[in-house]
Formats: sequence, structure tokens, C-alpha cells
Amino acid sequence: MRRSRLSLFLAAFAVTLGGLVAVPGSAGAANLLVNPGFDAGSTGGWECASGAATVASPVRSGAGALAVTASAADTGQCSQTVSVRPNTTYAVEAWVRGNPVYLGVTGGPSTWAGSGDYTRLALSFTTGATQTSAQLYLHGWYGGGTYYADDVSLDGPGGGTPGAPTAPAAPKLGAVTSTSIGLTWTAPAGTVTGYRVYEDGTLRTTVTGTSATLTGLSPCTTHSYTVAAYNTAGESPCSATVSGSTGGCTNSGLPKHALIGYLHASFANGSGYVRMADVPDAWDIIDLAFGEPTTPTSGDIRFNRCPATECAGVESDADFIAAIRAKQVQGKKVLISIGGEKGQVQLTTTTARDAFVSSVSAIIDKYGLDGLDVDFEGHSLSLNAGDTDFRNPTTPVVVNLISALKTLKARYGSAFVLTMAPETFFVQVGYQFYGGSSAGDQRTGAYLPVINALRDSLTVLHVQDYNSGPVMGLDNQYHTMGGADFHIAMTDMLKAGLPVAGGAFFPGLRDDQIALGVPATVNAGNGYTAPADVQTALTCLTKGTGCGGYTLRGGTVPGLRGLMTWSINWDHFSGWTFQNAHAPFLDTLP
Repeated sequence: MRRSRLSLFLAAFAVTLGGLVAVPGSAGAANLLVNPGFDAGSTGGWECASGAATVASPVRSGAGALAVTASAADTGQCSQTVSVRPNTTYAVEAWVRGNPVYLGVTGGPSTWAGSGDYTRLALSFTTGATQTSAQLYLHGWYGGGTYYADDVSLDGPGGGTPGAPTAPAAPKLGAVTSTSIGLTWTAPAGTVTGYRVYEDGTLRTTVTGTSATLTGLSPCTTHSYTVAAYNTAGESPCSATVSGSTGGCTNSGLPKHALIGYLHASFANGSGYVRMADVPDAWDIIDLAFGEPTTPTSGDIRFNRCPATECAGVESDADFIAAIRAKQVQGKKVLISIGGEKGQVQLTTTTARDAFVSSVSAIIDKYGLDGLDVDFEGHSLSLNAGDTDFRNPTTPVVVNLISALKTLKARYGSAFVLTMAPETFFVQVGYQFYGGSSAGDQRTGAYLPVINALRDSLTVLHVQDYNSGPVMGLDNQYHTMGGADFHIAMTDMLKAGLPVAGGAFFPGLRDDQIALGVPATVNAGNGYTAPADVQTALTCLTKGTGCGGYTLRGGTVPGLRGLMTWSINWDHFSGWTFQNAHAPFLDTLP
């Protein structure tokens, strides 16, 4: 978080796109797409951005081709959803022309090309165990001009069974207790004998009506649900997925909507030193930046307070600790943040894992801290090739980190505050690319297995909505940092959950586990968002109003935990403009 990481993200993003390998399609399979060659003189069968049309020239074959102009504010996407069979491999192909043109499957692989003449793009994907539909998309890039596509195919066996019902709409959450979640849904078209309710991808119960209550769940846990209708002819495709969480969570001691900030406690970077005692009362969580390893793979974390030669006015350890105690008496939480931009932490061995637990515990005990913030950036987390299931990771640096965090949580008990501050590249980009399952950058989505494994212990996830390239949201459009739209789309992915590229569905988090991460000033990081736009995003997310053209897939987030910023020091440098704008506004939210 110490300085801009935009160039790293864009470079890695380009490697991810450019490194994907095209896989030839299988011969003799059925093309499931409607109007695949656009020869009917229309875009019928496709859902396209405004301005999409068919043209008679240039074409690759037949009488027509697709032509879409990508504007400065839109990628010009066209998509089509087809029925597919679970656990089945499909081949995708398109001939494209333009610079650049992307071909992909939502939640799965994608590829791209840039050419002045028609070029073949191809890939393959395998459906999940309960997957019954797939969405193929084509798009250009912001301001990239007109792209063309022709002879598109999605080959493989069609889904659905003649005479079976259609898929129900996504279920809605009903009554929730500490051990149960209620669901309701609308009856689909066709004759229906009953419904099968799938929990986390596994059949949980069968009912005859349009509601179900799932009981026997553990308190404060999150699950994903789909519903399929069936009759004597067969089962419908599954509905869209919804996430739900049980109650009974331990009281974190935080306000419903909190202000979270990083305090430069070990270095100076031009923003000036702020003594712990001088941090205003508006800040509810104070993250001490940073604890860093002696070497990247040692696991031995040290927290060295800023020396007086670098930080004018730095207080003594005794005064620092006394000020922490005073904050805690006021109900504030003070955490040690591990990592940061320069603190690369790679727990490659169990020895490093154990050193991490021991050294972090020593820091927490010395200063009497409330918990830990995981701010792993750069190359701290990366997925090995073949590590494709975020639910069962195999990469040592990921497995050892999960183990270490669980050990620390068990050591300090339910009051231990655990937060995480990943970049979008390590979380939301996992929707489109997942490191262990692609030939691109193996860091994409690498935080997802850590978040998933610790979701029931996680206090707050505040993704850095800055220093980021454009990221595809659940609307399959790219969103760019610096405005309300980016925060809305990125946060909606955390609430609704997301299909991880090439794998399973990542269930959404509880409202109280989600916060936005934004720079305090234009000096603090790329992607600064003006207070009015931040508050527009907060209003949309918590109340469902003022969302612009975006539709919340996960519904409103009235219990949104709040705002994180880099940093308290930069806010002090700017005259507390961030705190003064947002702390009172948070108090007005539901």
C-alpha cells in the first residue's frame, strides 16, 4: 500500500490475457449457439451492447458478420447463454477482427487477439458438477473502435431434457436463525413434481412446494444455494446461485459502520508521522503498518517502530503502548498489519509457518494488540499450476498461511480481530481468471482460498479498490477505478459471491464482513475517489438507490461494515478531509 501498484497490475493483467492458451475445438460436436454466423442479417439470439449490428462486409464466410463499436465507456459486449450438461467439456471458437477482441466464457477461461484480418480464437472449458448453463461472450476494449466477429461456435452436448421444467428463478432468502436459513422461489414454467435444493453444490433436500428451510447449520456460517425443478421427464437446469449466512456471530465490539485506517508506525513517506495518542477518535480500527519478514521465506515477522531520525516526534515504546491502551478503553481496535508493498511473505515451508505464528504472537503480546491484518501484496501469494479448486488448495504458501491464521485465531479466541486487505487482482479478478487453472499470471484470485478457509473467523475484508486495472464485474462489463461504479461492482461481487474461473462458486460474505478500501487523498494511491462518489456507492450498496445503471446481484448490504483507507497519515496531511467527510456520513447509514 505504500506507493502505486497500478503498473504491476496492468503488466500482470496483460500477461494473464496474453498467456492463455487456445485449445482447438472438437470435431463433429453440435454448435449450441443461435445465429452463430450472423447470416440472418440481425443479432437475434445475442444480448449486445447498444450499437451492435450485422454487416455484409468484412465477413469471414456467409452473408453477414457482427460489428460492434467499443466506446470510451463501454467494451461493446455481445453474449449468449446456452444450456449445458454438468461435468462436460465444451469447445469454443470464433473468428474475430479488430484490436483487441476478447472471447470467453463467464466464470471460465478467455482469450483475445488483435488483428487487421480475421483470426481464429479457440478455447475449451469443463462445466461444474451442477452447472446447467454457460454464457459465451465477445467484446472489444474501451475506446478500441469497431471489432468484428463471425462463425462463432460453442460445441458439445446440449443441456436440458425434453419435457422437463425450465429453471426456477434464483431463490430468495427468507427467515434466518443461528442454525437455519429459509429460501423461497417462484415456480417455473412446465409441469413440476418437486424441487431439489442444493447447498454448496450438494443435494441437501427435496420438497414439493416453493420454499424450504435448511436446518442443522452451524452459527455464523455462509452457504450457497441453487434450486432445480423436476418431473417424470427429468430435472431442470439449476437456478442462479444465492448466498446466505446464519446468525449467532460473536459480537466484534465494532460499531455497525466503522472507519478503518492504516497508521504509518514503522516508516515515513512524506505524509508526516502521527503519534498514536493523536489519532482522532473517529477511527474504529487502526492498522499498524507494517510488520515485515526478515527474509521473504523466513516467516519471521518483525515490527520495528519508526526511528526518531526518520519520524520527527515519534513517542517512546511506553507512551506508544499507553496510547494503544487508551484507544482500547474507548472501544477501538488496534491491529498489526503484516506485509504491505515491500513486505513479501512466502510461507513456503511448515518451518516458516511456525515462525510466522511465533513472531506475530510476540508482536501482539508485546503491544497488547487486538488482532491481525493480512496485507499480502506482490508475490506473497501465487497458485501452483494445477491448483484449481479454491475450496481445497494445494499450494504450500496458501496452505501454510491458512494454517497459521487458524492457529492464531485459536490461540487468542473469539475476540481476536482478523482483517484482510487484498488487491482486486487477488480477489475479484478470480471471476475471470484463476491462477492455478490458467496459463497466465498465477496470482489471480490467489486470496480466494484464504478468504474462504477463514470466512467464519474473518472480521472484515476490505479489498483495495485502488491501484487496480479495469476489472470485470458480475454484469460482465469492465469497471474502472475512481468512481462510484467501481466500488459498487467490486463490493457486489463480495456480497453476491462469484463463480471462480474454471471452478466452483465462491459464496458471498456477510454484510458485516465487507468494507470498501479507498485512498485518503490523491497522494495516497491511484484510484482516488471523491467523497461524493464514495457516498453515492455507499448509498447504493446499503439502500439500493442511486446505483446508476448497475443492478445489485447480491441485493443491498445494509450491514456494510464501512470504509478502509490508506492512510491515517495521508488524511492528517490533507487536513483530515477523509475523516471529516465520511465519519459523519457512516452514522447516517441504515
